[in-house]
Amino acid sequence: MATSASSKLSKAVKQQYMDLPQGEKVQAMYIWIDGTGEGLRCKTRTLDFEPKSIDDLPEWNFDGSSTYQSEGSNSDMYLIPAVMFRDPFRKDPNKLVLCEVLKYNRKPAETNLRRSCKQIMRMVENHHPWFGMEQEYTILGTDGHPFGWPSNGFPGPQGPYYCGVGADKAYGRDIVEAHYRACLYAGVQICGTNAEVMPAQWEFQVGPCEGINMGDHLWVARFILHRVCEDFGVVVSFDPKPISGNWNGAGCHTNFSTKEMREEGGLRVIEESIERLAKRHVYHIRAYDPKGGLDNARRLTGHHETSNIDEFSAGVANRGASIRIPRSVGHEKSGYFEDRRPSANCDPYMVTEALVRTCLLKEEGNDPTDYNK
Repeated sequence: MATSASSKLSKAVKQQYMDLPQGEKVQAMYIWIDGTGEGLRCKTRTLDFEPKSIDDLPEWNFDGSSTYQSEGSNSDMYLIPAVMFRDPFRKDPNKLVLCEVLKYNRKPAETNLRRSCKQIMRMVENHHPWFGMEQEYTILGTDGHPFGWPSNGFPGPQGPYYCGVGADKAYGRDIVEAHYRACLYAGVQICGTNAEVMPAQWEFQVGPCEGINMGDHLWVARFILHRVCEDFGVVVSFDPKPISGNWNGAGCHTNFSTKEMREEGGLRVIEESIERLAKRHVYHIRAYDPKGGLDNARRLTGHHETSNIDEFSAGVANRGASIRIPRSVGHEKSGYFEDRRPSANCDPYMVTEALVRTCLLKEEGNDPTDYNK
């Protein structure tokens, strides 16, 4: 199993320096989404005081030609602080700062989907849309081989690994535990975790979050996972089908509800939303992975607890459907539904925006409505 050489550096030696007092200064790590729509970048600046709100943080910039976001002849991009968290790696009073990216003309970068999502969420804030996203991922060595798998061959078939316990069933639990605690420290709304069906595959859940907070918290949870894996010398993959063949893929099932759905008789509102989603399947498939559906085509085959990418389906307690209504919701006639189509590498801003556009703004057709015209 290939691991990063840096993971073998002495953490005890590093801790000597991390224990040094930092005076009145504060380190703020600025985080942003790069031009791939999947990768995260970061850099740190020193502040003379501890920021108490996002308004205390200055704008910054970076070289977009090195992040697939601009040409070298006009490469400066703006970092606009959007949301702040505690830093679980450097600890208090240091901060993690998730940023929006603007181009030289102050317009959102192509992969800055937060700006549009925030506008849409403001339009429906009276409906109090809640989301919970189930982020599946796979732990790999730096050679791209799944963590804990035999170097020449495969582990035993799927069956004992889901929510499993034991060294022969749970591959990489230390990473999972470290990530969970780091998210809690940071203030991320992480609400659970479990081992998944494929060995070395895990899931964490974030939510319930209202509106724009869903995308913010999931992106920061992903960043923290990347950093934890870096410390352990392994890599996290959000690829929706990291291993071909008879192995489960990785999704980001998205649970959604509105104030009306959560109230008595809300099942009727849920069913109406599902009818609208059925008529807009193509739009949602395009929105649910960074490559407009090409990544998900490898995962949504109709096998391994997925629906077929070309067909829309819905059912109570059916994990092979596009939309699953939990059995408890069917019984209580109110609650939420689960959209099982988003891929593990989806942009949560785009997924949540798409659900709101279809279910609350009642848009139709294969393209989003432009409300700026």
